[in-house]
Amino acid sequence: VQLQASGGGLVQPGGSLRLSCAAPGIITSVFNSNDWSWYRQAPGKQRELVATIATSGITDYLDSAKGRFTISKDYARKTVRLQMNSLKPDDTAVYYCNAKRGQTAVWGQGTLVTVSS
Repeated sequence: VQLQASGGGLVQPGGSLRLSCAAPGIITSVFNSNDWSWYRQAPGKQRELVATIATSGITDYLDSAKGRFTISKDYARKTVRLQMNSLKPDDTAVYYCNAKRGQTAVWGQGTLVTVSS
């Protein structure tokens, strides 16, 4: 499985972006059987988990993302999205999508989000 992350860019504080993680060619059963997550890594910092949507549909978020970010699955397009609202300069980072099933994890290539005026 290859993951293609997109949707990053430059946005002003308070703005919004929607990130997408596509898995071209993935079969439905594999898409549905993975836990999907978005991580981010800011310059000079460790990668951190931002949001997860489990196979059950249960979601979980980094405390600082709660109420601002929403992770969702588009089953028809086999794409996982991260809607980010009320963005802050501290959200500036490279964002990576991740698909995990059991002990196997696959990473996307990362998409840069810059929040700056």
